[in-house]
Amino acid sequence: MSSSLVYSTDSGRVCPQCEQPQNRCECKQQSSAHTAPQGVVYLRRETKGRKGKGVTCITGLALSDMACKLLAKELKQTCGCGGTVRNGEIEIQGDVRTTLKKILEKKGYVCKIAGA
Repeated sequence: MSSSLVYSTDSGRVCPQCEQPQNRCECKQQSSAHTAPQGVVYLRRETKGRKGKGVTCITGLALSDMACKLLAKELKQTCGCGGTVRNGEIEIQGDVRTTLKKILEKKGYVCKIAGA
């Protein structure tokens, strides 16, 4: 049985893999593993400032930047379209709200389609 540091009085909780404080942890396992947030994830379509082209915006995700980018990558690959992450919100090209809702609900998120 190996023992590892899990808490330090100086820095608080410690990552068991890299033994760094959790707020400075660089492990891929911490950034990719996420739990469903307590709130609701909203999917809305926007065209403003995009010359009439629609994008689906995903807001309400309580994820770190790295986890948000990994989720965006997975969603883009599943939908077969482009997208980006801006200000903690994921933008996927096209109106794919129903597809994204199914994918996110399988991951344990509570989703609502906002707007018409």
